[in-house]
Parts: sequence; C-alpha cells; structure tokens
Amino acid sequence: MNFITIDFETATAERNSPCEIGLTFVENNQIIDVKSWLIKPECYPDFDGFNISIHGITPQDVKDSPEFNELWIEILPLINNKFLIAHNAGFDVGVLRRTLETYNLPFPELNYSCSYIFSKKVWEGLPAYDLKTLCRINEIPLIHHRAGPDSEATAKLAIKAFEIAEIQSIDDFPDKLKTIVGRLYNGGYKPSTTKYIGKPVGEIVGDPTKLNPESIFYGRNVVFTGTLTSMKRSDAQQIIADIGGINSRSVTKTTDYLVVGQQDYRVVGDEGMSSKQKKAIKIIYEGATLEVISEEDFLKNI
Repeated sequence: MNFITIDFETATAERNSPCEIGLTFVENNQIIDVKSWLIKPECYPDFDGFNISIHGITPQDVKDSPEFNELWIEILPLINNKFLIAHNAGFDVGVLRRTLETYNLPFPELNYSCSYIFSKKVWEGLPAYDLKTLCRINEIPLIHHRAGPDSEATAKLAIKAFEIAEIQSIDDFPDKLKTIVGRLYNGGYKPSTTKYIGKPVGEIVGDPTKLNPESIFYGRNVVFTGTLTSMKRSDAQQIIADIGGINSRSVTKTTDYLVVGQQDYRVVGDEGMSSKQKKAIKIIYEGATLEVISEEDFLKNI
C-alpha cells in the first residue's frame, strides 16, 4: 500500500481555520517521510481558548507562518492524485475542503479514507476508537494533538490495520473493511463512509439539507451525559439530527455513542461517572458495540 496520512489542527471551531497541517508518506507499507507546517489562519489573530488548550498552538506561534493559500503551492503537488487517510476524515478532509473554498482554490484530485471508520472493522468490540486509544492498544507512540505526530501515528495504525485485514489495494476496502473510499475532485467530493445503513429518527427534527453521510454519527444512536462546555445539549442534539443521527435519552444495547461532558461531582460522587456512563461500561463488558467519546471527539466529528 502507498498512501499519505493527513492531520489538521484548527484555531477555532470553524473548519476553515487550520493552524497546522501534518503529512506522513508511506510507500510499500513503510513510512518514508513526515512533514508538518504551521499555518497562519485567515481568522488570525483570533484563536479559541478551547482549541489552544487542545493543541497548544497560539497566535504568536504562527505570526510569521504562511497562510494556507501560500502553502498550498507546496502541498498540492505532494497530495494530488494520491490516496489520503485521516483519522476522522470527516474533520480533516472537511478542513481541507472548506479552507480551499475560503481561498477560492479548486479541489485536488485524490481518493481518501478514514482510519476511524475502518479500525472498527479491524479491531471489533473496543470501548473507543479515538487515535489515543487505538495507539495505546497497538503500542504505537503518540505525541497527541500536533499535526505531524498525529499523522505519523495514523500511518502506523493504518499499516497495522492493512496487515491484519490483508489489504493490498483500495479495491479491497469495500469487502474487507466494509468502507467506501471517498474522493475529492475539481468541483465536488464523494464522502468516505461505512457500508452501515441507518435510518435517522428521534424527537428533534433534522434539516435534510444538512445530512452528512460522511459523519460517524450518521444513522447512529447518540446519547449525551454531563454538561457540554462548547454548546447547550439541545444544540448538540440538533446537530446530531441535522447530520442524520438518532438522539436518545438513555443508554441501551442499541446505543452507538455516549458523548461525555463535564460532570457535577456533587451529583456523581468521587467516581466522577454518571449513571449513563456506568451503564455504558456494563453493557460494553457484556458485548455491546457502544463507544464512549469525549466532547472533544464529538466536536471533531460534527
């Protein structure tokens, strides 16, 4: 397999605010190079404190860095007509698309896939599939939330996944990984998705113009617990409905994702876990495929 892994860090919650990009180049299942660039986002010097707390990149760090449209001249030849992989491709490819649109630049021609999605077919039954968890399980070193190291860890994870699933080319993805390969092209894109088919239902009515089959939440059953710091829970549930997901109040064996916000220790006690979390852990041990994710991972996938 020959491919390039890509990772972005962003300055704000907006997808068109990249402040760092990382690329790792793989030939014949061997890493041959890792590159990363700091980027001065169009929103400079406005950075969200929440984003800075995740990746540690500040406006001062990028004040002398090129904007994306300047850097694109160097990056485009590296990825054009190549096969890209990202962990949470809905986020990283979304950043690429929306930033290109911001600068009125045409999309490159390339195929891409999501290691978050196909990891679920390779390592079934894990309680979580975020990059940190998968790297820990597979003993892959990780300096998390910097674009270069994250792209390198994603490459190592993908190499291991392809070896386990006996992947020889992207033609193997639909049958062996149950994953549809996505595509970017001048004028549009086709999302990389799981072959799972779900029907969105729930009390909150979604906007059909915002359906996003590329999202991990599309057609999936989602429950929230705790207080979200980035938005009201009702707003988060509306986002899930718009994507095409299913909002539920309680955790059951049909739940796909439990999103955990901040907990009130006066309510949950010293353990710091709500009743929903405790039930989720119990049914995971009983064989459920439910995944517990943080607010941070939720935000990266909407």
